[in-house]
Amino acid sequence: MTRSALTTPPPDAVLPRPLPGGPAPGAALGSHYSGCFGCGADHPTGLRLTAVTPDGVTVVATFTVGTAHQGAPGLAHGGVLATAMDEVIGMLVWLFQRPYVTARLETDYLAPVPVGTVLHMRAWCNGMSGRKAYLEAEGRIGSPDGPVAVRAAALFIEVGMEHFAEHGDAQAIIDEHHEYEVNP
Repeated sequence: MTRSALTTPPPDAVLPRPLPGGPAPGAALGSHYSGCFGCGADHPTGLRLTAVTPDGVTVVATFTVGTAHQGAPGLAHGGVLATAMDEVIGMLVWLFQRPYVTARLETDYLAPVPVGTVLHMRAWCNGMSGRKAYLEAEGRIGSPDGPVAVRAAALFIEVGMEHFAEHGDAQAIIDEHHEYEVNP
């Protein structure tokens, strides 16, 4: 994937390290909140991503493409695949234990993804500089070693929690606060 200047880390960017008290390697990551379209178990047509961190600085996740996720008959909608990439990257920044929002998402589609496919996704950080995190993700068809169907590069920006209270549902944040929950 060729990244734009906006998703390429500057030379002074540093790589994240696992944080003290963060999820243990292999630990399942919870949802941002139960109604989240990407990872919430209570969203009726959501992606319901399930994710783990193998090492405290990357995330692996799966998403099964259902009929509610199709664009062309029998194929995943490109916007849904972009959402899956944004979500797995959003789960990765959750490991940094600070709130982030998507500022830019670049998505490359390499192969069609049929309904019924299990998409195996992986997200990692290429560097952090100030409030910016430079991230990438890929989605593979059928297995973690399967063909790459979609790739993404992103720029996420750290924000204060007041951002979510001011622009979202503050009560939902309070009601569903998790020990590491910082990115509802």
